[in-house]
Amino acid sequence: MRNNLILLVIALLVGAIYFSYQLVHPAAPTSQAFINGNVLTMDASNSRAQAVLLKGNIISAIGTNDTIQPLIDDNTVIHDLQGKTLIPGFIDAHGHFPGSGMAALSVDLNSPPIGKISNMGEIIDALQQHATSIPKGEWILGIGYDDSLLAEHRHPTRKELDLALPDHPVFLWHISGHMGVANSAALIAAGVDESSPNPEGGVYAKDSNGQLTGLLEENAAMAVQALAMDFSVFDFLTMIQSASKEYASVGVTTAQSGAIEGKITQGLALANTLGLIPQRLELWPIFNTMGTELLDGSFNTNDFENDKIHIGAIKIIADGSIQGYTGYLKEPYYVPYHNDASYRGYPRVPTAELNRWVEDFHRAGYQIAIHGNGDAAIDDILTAIELAQQQYPREDSRHIIIHAQMAREDQLDKMKTLGVTPSFFVAHTYYWGDRHRDIFMGPERAAQMSPTASALAKELPFTIHLDTPVVPMDPLFLVWTAVNRLSSSGAVIGAEQRIAPINALRAVTIDAAWQIFQEQTRGSIEIGKLADLVILSADPTTQAPETIKDIQVEQTLVGGITIFDRKK
Repeated sequence: MRNNLILLVIALLVGAIYFSYQLVHPAAPTSQAFINGNVLTMDASNSRAQAVLLKGNIISAIGTNDTIQPLIDDNTVIHDLQGKTLIPGFIDAHGHFPGSGMAALSVDLNSPPIGKISNMGEIIDALQQHATSIPKGEWILGIGYDDSLLAEHRHPTRKELDLALPDHPVFLWHISGHMGVANSAALIAAGVDESSPNPEGGVYAKDSNGQLTGLLEENAAMAVQALAMDFSVFDFLTMIQSASKEYASVGVTTAQSGAIEGKITQGLALANTLGLIPQRLELWPIFNTMGTELLDGSFNTNDFENDKIHIGAIKIIADGSIQGYTGYLKEPYYVPYHNDASYRGYPRVPTAELNRWVEDFHRAGYQIAIHGNGDAAIDDILTAIELAQQQYPREDSRHIIIHAQMAREDQLDKMKTLGVTPSFFVAHTYYWGDRHRDIFMGPERAAQMSPTASALAKELPFTIHLDTPVVPMDPLFLVWTAVNRLSSSGAVIGAEQRIAPINALRAVTIDAAWQIFQEQTRGSIEIGKLADLVILSADPTTQAPETIKDIQVEQTLVGGITIFDRKK
């Protein structure tokens, strides 16, 4: 984000937007009653109720119509649910808000089932069409391409982009978020050429002649990505507006922005204060920038935290993406990468360095969330946490492994022993399940990806997430994937890892709140908790499992204030 972000936002928005916000976003009604409903409380016993009473932004009473009726007065706003289901608001256990808003600023290069791109020609056509509205010299950003779904089964190349878009620096961000392709102008802008050594935890891909292909893996992509995504304040506001609206429409009441820096934190905090973001925010600092500022005391979280903003776990990225062949595995990939039958991916952070970072943050009392897809990376993560815990014992640290895609049974056992919790990207079964089975992992390992049932059987707490903008934000669809484990082709990916709808719902409500130390304030419908609620058109626990994804969010409330109403 450009350095003048906060000053520009203040100058342009404080007055007009603040007063507009006061007019169109009133405080929650003094009293509200939801009656004639099917209330899934998500409390410890998964109890159900018929009616709920709110006082301002807090849940005041829960019970039957008869028990709530005497508490209703002339000032109470009554919502007749007419049998619809009321549940706690969905909590994004891991994502990158407002990243989905980039769709308004970039070229959509997703293939089905998300987008429409099927081959290289369509990528070029989409980019060239977008370029007609972009002044020469300005960056063009494409997002979501997937080489394994293109007819050519390869990444675009620098030369193709140079030929098609000679007047712009171009960066195409892979759907994994862990790599991308740059044209020559973009590489020059980032100071990258054939003599540039591979950075630690990254690769500048080259052809057989030693020439850069444009493909930048992991840490090698960071410099170009930063330039391509150096959004203006107006772009940032567009992203926020788009993402907030999207999240509200699918029932998200707590959005997460994982792996962020200080200036983004400041921008999101101000936008939230001004009412531009109706959701609560869970912000996770990236370890090697904002994280170091927290360690040395140069960034004070007290300046930003309130009931709408929580600055939580420190995010570390230990490896890459399975579908990008950069996830770090104990055993080689099923289909060899570049004909190398021994290839297992690689760590993004060297082992000794990972151990040091984990020790530093653990010793300082921070919760840590570490990205780990491959089981070799998960081994390294668990070792680092174990070493830190041995040196500096802490009770209830709740460190998190993000994605935990290929976690083995023995690793789940060790997570439980260490008090570590996984957050599974279980929607992989839909978006990449067929290719994990046939290309990346093979049938046996693919069936065990995102092992939610195994974790449940071991009584290991876990959450599930979508990693938006990697895939669209839709918590009910996420629940559907955990319950059905169907790929986009309709194949079952690991039937034995299916879980019941109530367990999947807990993983996006109360368990997601618990994982970030917010279980006392949200995640369930209980007296004294914040009135973050969602009304659904049907009950996911009684619907046919295959229809859960078709249930609609009718209304979303944050602190008793409606932020989405399908009828309006």
